[in-house]
Amino acid sequence: MVTISVISLLILTGLLSLGIPIAFCFSGSLLYMSIVSGVSMKGMMLWGLQQILSPALLCIPLFIYAGSLMSESGIAKYLLEFVDVFVARVRGGLGIVATITCALIGAISGSAFTGVAATGNMLIPEMVKRGYPRPFATALVTCSSILGVLIPPSTPMIIFGWVTGTSVLACFLSTVGPGLLTTAIFCAINLYCAKKFPLVIPPAITKQEKRRQIVTKGWKALPALFMPVLILGGIYGGVMTPTEAAAAAVVYSIPVGFLVYKGLTPKAFWSVSQSSGVSTGSIMIMIMCSMMLSQTYVVLQIPQLIVKAVFSLTTNKVMILILINLLLLFVGMIVNDVTGIILVAPLLMPLAQAIGLHPIQYAAIFCVNLAIGSLTPPYASLLYLGMRIGRVEFMDILPHVGLFLLGYVPVMLLTTYWPALSLTLPRMLGYM
Repeated sequence: MVTISVISLLILTGLLSLGIPIAFCFSGSLLYMSIVSGVSMKGMMLWGLQQILSPALLCIPLFIYAGSLMSESGIAKYLLEFVDVFVARVRGGLGIVATITCALIGAISGSAFTGVAATGNMLIPEMVKRGYPRPFATALVTCSSILGVLIPPSTPMIIFGWVTGTSVLACFLSTVGPGLLTTAIFCAINLYCAKKFPLVIPPAITKQEKRRQIVTKGWKALPALFMPVLILGGIYGGVMTPTEAAAAAVVYSIPVGFLVYKGLTPKAFWSVSQSSGVSTGSIMIMIMCSMMLSQTYVVLQIPQLIVKAVFSLTTNKVMILILINLLLLFVGMIVNDVTGIILVAPLLMPLAQAIGLHPIQYAAIFCVNLAIGSLTPPYASLLYLGMRIGRVEFMDILPHVGLFLLGYVPVMLLTTYWPALSLTLPRMLGYM
């Protein structure tokens, strides 16, 4: 059975490398499993349909919609201007603005793609104008956008909680520590590199003028700043479920976009609604197909065989965690984070339990490792999007992306080997 599973994964990888739509890739691998293993697809299709109709998944299209509305409305612009007041006159301050803005956007949308799409067109040209090399500016904004996956609410964590039966709220909180650490490291890398760039520093202003700017720009940014308060406060205050918070974000962003920031027009609203619907449809089909493939592995008891195979190699927890990290990095290189979670999380869950890994730490390890997959070829969808927005070539941006990924390595290691980083906050707030 292990051989059959390996062949099915090779088929999946081969189809993905050809650029075939993800749902068809999973269907091809599933067809092979059905023919060879004898698992009935009739029952599997009914099971898959039942899974995607789960109310828990309703928050995914809602967060996608809210993120798209936010990107179009101009919320990112006012957040950027507000943060810029505090650090603009620090050498490398604009890079800090970029990193923090991407973190705030992530806290609103739960998506890395929204971060780079909403901020890239504004931040990258401004950074270039102030003396940053375009490849570095593009790399900073693109890499900082993975904070959208780490800072809650996180769409991958919703999926993880759903497929593993783990508390979604605890999963959200598990990546806050790694997310804040990543933010600090990226800001530090930016400050170090900024020493070498011929930056244009805005002229100093008086304390009175700074206070005036804080008040005026803070007032303009207030509706945007209220969005993460609404979402996170509603969820962790026990007022709303994640699905209800996602719906509230959509309802809130529409009048803000139309009446306050006026970035939304009827035409733009229709376009955003249409593109969000298409994205949701493709994602749900992908989830159904990948869930069916994953469940086929479970029916064939592949997870148990994996545990036996790993324990036949080593019983050392440190080594097993290294193997898990390497596998997740490889998975992240060939599929997106949602697909990786659906496909691999149930398979490795028995192994994680066997070595005494807490499910919430397991969730954090998954998210932190798979987040990097969007920046590492061949998948690297976030990297390619950032390159298009920043108008840079792959070989030009690669050294700078490599620098930020090197800074990300300590986050991966600490999340894996220091449980307190991911478990302290959920434990403090009573979610575990």
